[in-house]
Amino acid sequence: MAKTSGLLVIERILRDRQGIWQQVVEDRDLTRLTGQMLVSSVVALAVYGAVLGSFHSVQMALTSAVKLPLLFLVTLAICLPTLYLFNLVFGARLSVRQSLSLVMVALTVTAMLALAFAPISLFFLITANDYGFFKLLNVAILALSALVGLRFLTGGMRVLNEHGLLSPEVKTEARPEIKDNAAPVSPPVPVLVAALAPAEAPAAQQPVPVPGPQARPFPPGTHHPYARPPMPPKPAAPPSMTLLYIWILLFGFVGTQLAWTLRPFFGSPDMKFSLYRQLDGNFYAEIFRTIADLF
Repeated sequence: MAKTSGLLVIERILRDRQGIWQQVVEDRDLTRLTGQMLVSSVVALAVYGAVLGSFHSVQMALTSAVKLPLLFLVTLAICLPTLYLFNLVFGARLSVRQSLSLVMVALTVTAMLALAFAPISLFFLITANDYGFFKLLNVAILALSALVGLRFLTGGMRVLNEHGLLSPEVKTEARPEIKDNAAPVSPPVPVLVAALAPAEAPAAQQPVPVPGPQARPFPPGTHHPYARPPMPPKPAAPPSMTLLYIWILLFGFVGTQLAWTLRPFFGSPDMKFSLYRQLDGNFYAEIFRTIADLF
């Protein structure tokens, strides 16, 4: 396994994706890997949160640098038990470490991609000082980053499905062992006995026609050696994969509602600094209202 620091684990995730999935499948050194991803995610989200809060003031930048990592980690803490129990109910053989590592891969990709967009967000903060546009821009950046991260999550679950970790363990019956010193039994060979003619008067030998080669039918269940073998049917997706998409929707709803609870992250220029706002309305109504104000 490649030795990488916490902040550079994203490079290994992007370059050696199959190596990461194989490490999760083998449940090998996942505590260290999860710790590296946690450190990189918190640092990346803190920097991006500071960019969001800098629209209002230095105080808002500091509080957003704390609240944005808190938002993702609390959402993960709320939704991870549901994902783990979903897998257990339908026979998946994932441990808690494996489930946590899978979700942390998605969170790390999301956080690092948001950090990559931070210079663009800062550029529009300086050149287009519009609160509504800045808010929608960063909501779109976070949504896009989350979609890419969740795509990594679904890819990892497919790899685990290929290794049989999302299905119940199938017990095979033990076959009797064959001793090495036992002589193989050859199948009986049919012996054709030709009927002898009576020895009374030797008749003139007549030429016996020799039949030509005929096409022999293949036994049932076999195919012509030169025929194209039929394609095996694709295995059906296990219920865990279907429930994963349901869990992703649940994760999104919990995250957006928690973001609305922890607001403000940007800070309206018409309002004074405050750590929290009064709970009224919801996240989606606020987004639609902001879009209507812009157009």
